[in-house]
Amino acid sequence: MEYGHEMFRLSVPILKTQDSRRAEEFYCHQLGFEAVNIYRPDPEKSDPCYLTLKQGEANLHVSSFPIGGAFGSLVYFYVEDVDALHEKLTAKEVPIKMPPTDQTWGVREIHVVDPDGNGLTFGQPLED
Repeated sequence: MEYGHEMFRLSVPILKTQDSRRAEEFYCHQLGFEAVNIYRPDPEKSDPCYLTLKQGEANLHVSSFPIGGAFGSLVYFYVEDVDALHEKLTAKEVPIKMPPTDQTWGVREIHVVDPDGNGLTFGQPLED
């Protein structure tokens, strides 16, 4: 069976968290994602929780439900301006694990780690 490019339309990474309130603080208030949906089966408890997040065209889901996902995952985001993002994240005291770095594979990247150990790399293609 052959799959054409029209078969796949969008993928959304799902990261694992131990504490959805801490994850919401990090992703929404420090990284600038918008929480478009927050599902908590018991509104009296923080967890389990499923966060649906959006920033520009990027979609990300974060879950504290016991099934699915693994801690220590890595998500790659393409961004317009890595250096401007680095400045914003530094101003918000987001710990930067790798400052803006030109890579031999043709992108300029920064790398951060969320409070649960999930890696987030932000890259911008280098101009020729």
